[in-house]
Amino acid sequence: MSNPKSMIRVRMCSGDAHYGGNLVDGAHMLALFGDVATELLIIQDGDEGLFCAYDNVEFLAPVYAGDFIEAVGEIVKVGNTSRKMVFEARKVIAPRPDVSPSAADVLPEPVVVCRASGTCVTPKGCQRK
Repeated sequence: MSNPKSMIRVRMCSGDAHYGGNLVDGAHMLALFGDVATELLIIQDGDEGLFCAYDNVEFLAPVYAGDFIEAVGEIVKVGNTSRKMVFEARKVIAPRPDVSPSAADVLPEPVVVCRASGTCVTPKGCQRK
């Protein structure tokens, strides 16, 4: 099987903003990576598995309410039960409140806001593929 890949795209809302200026908590990117990891494990093993640990997390740019974030992931190494994964979150659309309350722009190039890598485990008895 080739390395499974997954992508989700979500809009950050005012409820996701945790700090002043509508800044979204960086931990929200990790929650998105968790959803991507779950999909990857279902594709790989037919089971949701468990996230064990992140071994690297880099927050690279701010995320604000109204931003559209694309979270992608890939399994890069498969062990007996462990699955090493890499993730990247990119801002692809940003609001333009300076133009109007509902204006937004598709960014000419996505802005990488977070990168991470980690390991998930699917117990042998739960692997169906």
